[in-house]
Amino acid sequence: VQLQACGGGLVQAGGSLRLSCEGSGRTFSLHHMAWFRRAPGKEREFVASINWSGALTEYAESVKVRFTISRDNAEKTVFLQMNSLKPEDTAVYYCAARLGHWGTKNAADFDSWGQGTQVTVSS
Repeated sequence: VQLQACGGGLVQAGGSLRLSCEGSGRTFSLHHMAWFRRAPGKEREFVASINWSGALTEYAESVKVRFTISRDNAEKTVFLQMNSLKPEDTAVYYCAARLGHWGTKNAADFDSWGQGTQVTVSS
């Protein structure tokens, strides 16, 4: 599956952004999806994931309550609604897809990646 992420931008602390990741291919609805991010000078980290049906979600502790992941399989799109943004949320955000077992937060387990979208939160 090929992925295209968009929706990043510059926002003030406390603001909101909604990221989208559009997939292509007939098997999108079979893939578990996730968002990762990489801040300057830091390792890539898991943000949130959603299983193929949308019934199950996982979040990093740092974004719980503030971020919500969702998907629309008919539109082949996964979303990340980010509220109450903080300067430490500044990063390039990537969407990723995988088949197989649900529940991993390891980037190496994901097969397909979008190109990344920059999110910058000013203080």
